[in-house]
Amino acid sequence: MTGSELKVGIIGAGRMGITHHCIVNSRPDVRVVAIADPSVLIGKLLGKYAGVSPYRDYQAMLEREPLDAVLVCTPPAHNADILRAVAAKGLHAFVEKPFTLSAASGEELARLFDSAALVNQVGYVNRFNDVFVRVREMIEGGLLGRVVRFRSEMFSSTIVREQGEEGWRATHANGGGAIYEMASHAIDLIHFLFGRPDIVRGTTLSRVFSASVEDIVSSNFLYRDGVGGSLYVNWSDASYRKPTNKLEIFGEGGRIQADQHGMKVYLKESDPRFELKAGWNQLYITDLYNNVPFYLRGVEFTAQLYDFVDCIREGRRARCAFADASDTLSVIDAMFSDWQQIQSELGQ
Repeated sequence: MTGSELKVGIIGAGRMGITHHCIVNSRPDVRVVAIADPSVLIGKLLGKYAGVSPYRDYQAMLEREPLDAVLVCTPPAHNADILRAVAAKGLHAFVEKPFTLSAASGEELARLFDSAALVNQVGYVNRFNDVFVRVREMIEGGLLGRVVRFRSEMFSSTIVREQGEEGWRATHANGGGAIYEMASHAIDLIHFLFGRPDIVRGTTLSRVFSASVEDIVSSNFLYRDGVGGSLYVNWSDASYRKPTNKLEIFGEGGRIQADQHGMKVYLKESDPRFELKAGWNQLYITDLYNNVPFYLRGVEFTAQLYDFVDCIREGRRARCAFADASDTLSVIDAMFSDWQQIQSELGQ
């Protein structure tokens, strides 16, 4: 699809829906024309000040609006039904992570969209963070030699007081809990760098403030080629003001410590390809980032949506397609299964 203006509809006008609206609408070749959200107030505000057609029912929007693509920003328990309706209308789709609540439903939707040649993308922004992109280039380029071990971590102060049973984040059935809401980012980063693990073992899901879902997640991932790694995610850590992704990789030739703001690289020998000396090297995001024409929340948020539009224009596969996100869901499924097995062995 080239030349014409891309007409976009958004389903869900919460924090991420509004964020994505601002970003994608900043492109001169894209126009957000309609938003579906059950809130009457939000609909009135967006209709008056954003110049879009407001709907309380996404099905009505899909029926009445001549759209090219849809951004789905609803709780994940609703996404499978919404995306089936989007595919039935022949529309390209971007959906917020973790996509759906099981690998089986994710794989079904991946087949549905791929068979119809519809661009499909899931919002795992780490794949568009320039630090983590450079880490992947370094690994693929053999900078560390044989990779032996990694650790993927994430911390935030999302839940730092007692939580009740209200709200979609309070139950797994709606996609709540640290494993769906936050650990999915850290797991997908592992996929992006190393591929899907072959074995998941030693999972723990710990509650701190939540009544029915986990606040802390940990697990171990093993690969047939000998690589091993660990996952640790805590969304109840009050020492972190903003969500932080941390990554550590150890190889025979050195190690990398990285977060979304920069990295430290230790090498036994210098590597002129990456302009790195033997010993410690410090790289900041300002040394690595690719600029974007519109900034909101982070360069990676704009980069992922601009890439989604470019994929539609150029007829290419998205960097994080539904099939990729289904791999992350398969690990989440395995973690839940592993935890249940451990609980059974402990007699709980």
